[in-house]
Amino acid sequence: MVWKKEVAELQQRREFSELMGGEQGIAEQRKRGKLTVRERIRLIADEGRFKEIGQLAGAAQYEGNELVHVRPSNMVIGTADVNGRPVVVTAGDFTVRGGSADGSIGNKGGHAQKMALDWKLPFVRLLDATGGSVRTFEQIGRTYIPTNPVTPGIEILLNQSPVVAGILGSVAGLPAVDACLAHFNVMVKNISQLFPGGPPVVKAALGLDITKEELGDERSQVYASGTVDNLADTEEEAFEMIKQFLSYLPSNVWELAPRGPTDDDPERRDEALLSVIPREKRRTYNPRKILNAVLDKDSFFEITPHYGRSRIIGLARMDGYPVGVMINNPNRIGGSMDVSAGTKVIRFLQLIDTFHLPMVYFADEPGFMVGPEQQHLGIVRAGAKMICATLRTRIPWISVIIRQLYGVAGQCHDRPSGMFKRVAWPSGHWGSMHISGGVSAAYRRIIRESEDPVAKQKEIEEKLEALSSPFKTAEAFNIEEIIDPRETRPMICEFVKMAQPVLNTQLGLNPTPYMP
Repeated sequence: MVWKKEVAELQQRREFSELMGGEQGIAEQRKRGKLTVRERIRLIADEGRFKEIGQLAGAAQYEGNELVHVRPSNMVIGTADVNGRPVVVTAGDFTVRGGSADGSIGNKGGHAQKMALDWKLPFVRLLDATGGSVRTFEQIGRTYIPTNPVTPGIEILLNQSPVVAGILGSVAGLPAVDACLAHFNVMVKNISQLFPGGPPVVKAALGLDITKEELGDERSQVYASGTVDNLADTEEEAFEMIKQFLSYLPSNVWELAPRGPTDDDPERRDEALLSVIPREKRRTYNPRKILNAVLDKDSFFEITPHYGRSRIIGLARMDGYPVGVMINNPNRIGGSMDVSAGTKVIRFLQLIDTFHLPMVYFADEPGFMVGPEQQHLGIVRAGAKMICATLRTRIPWISVIIRQLYGVAGQCHDRPSGMFKRVAWPSGHWGSMHISGGVSAAYRRIIRESEDPVAKQKEIEEKLEALSSPFKTAEAFNIEEIIDPRETRPMICEFVKMAQPVLNTQLGLNPTPYMP
């Protein structure tokens, strides 16, 4: 064999890369309860379907001309099949210099991102990295202007292919921002934190002693701020969430989302829908019972469940076709739209509009949340953004008014562009504002000057309530149709099937850029 020596060296270099940061680094990774980078890749990729790129990149040590060791780059990149479809994967290796920038070799992350862009493939980031390090100043003998060759292009990729991020350790600096430059992200209990600067940086800047958990675990990132969409109990569960999320989306905006299983009868009519909405308007109900009764069985994948909880959003299937789903949650501030729910919904609308999924909205909207707290958070401007985000969508949209629709927030079930359908259940009621509060405002003088103000207000309210029957609205063709709730699934399945040719005409880049 002419090249036997070189082939042997090639194999040796590959073996060095498999050693990652060595026994000590791997032991520290295990101590933190984390998987290694190569274990993670094996779990997220279909079996045997990962093809590494740049495996030989590393810092080599020689004795004379003889290779002694190669410390690999702390980023692994390549292509993989996930659910039988190709994706581009980058994964940080915390066992090599904590995943910091001074442990990287070349621009592997940028190369992977450009591959996803050029090949129009989904991009999966498995993040376990601390970003920049002051050690780099010593290595290069100077400081530097903060630029990064990886970042440019992500704004294009977000409008073209699905981008997801798994936060699998203490992620800081640029990798922390990368976690948010995604359509979906997930972190793991007990091992994940996310922040622009960790506890030492906070101590230097603010004099505040704080742990990395207090600073950036799920309490702040998932529950308080909604910066991270979903929370997994284990890394394995996080990878399953990433796989499930990708399964609803096309590989790029020039393709339709793949149709899934069709073993749930599209004509299924669930009797429970007849009684799920209480007649008493102040009583609540379980909105998930409606989703379970209408959507394809076991197909609902909820996104951002712990933030903006007055609105439930997620991806699902109707007769196998992927759809975006929203429903108001009356068990959280009555289902009304507050700033956090609005922020969540706007991002979701951008997602499904970018990737051409029909919208299915089960509306029970009492209006924008009122009160001093929401005023201080800017509810009026947030409401204006919500209206614009709704009007900008182009995708086929069906709204089923299951209970109430009031005020300006109630307008956010409708837009003039694209294929639109709207129906209501007999439990529906609506208006510019609620009768109880509206009577107090509109009839203030009459009530005040009456002999019995309480009785007069009740009299006026009862008169107006008699006018609130949804059938009176249907008589004026102000609602297109009122349906038996049991007809909901067959009707939506038919709508989504009819929408497919319309979606074909919308394929390609969305004129409204996606903003994470």
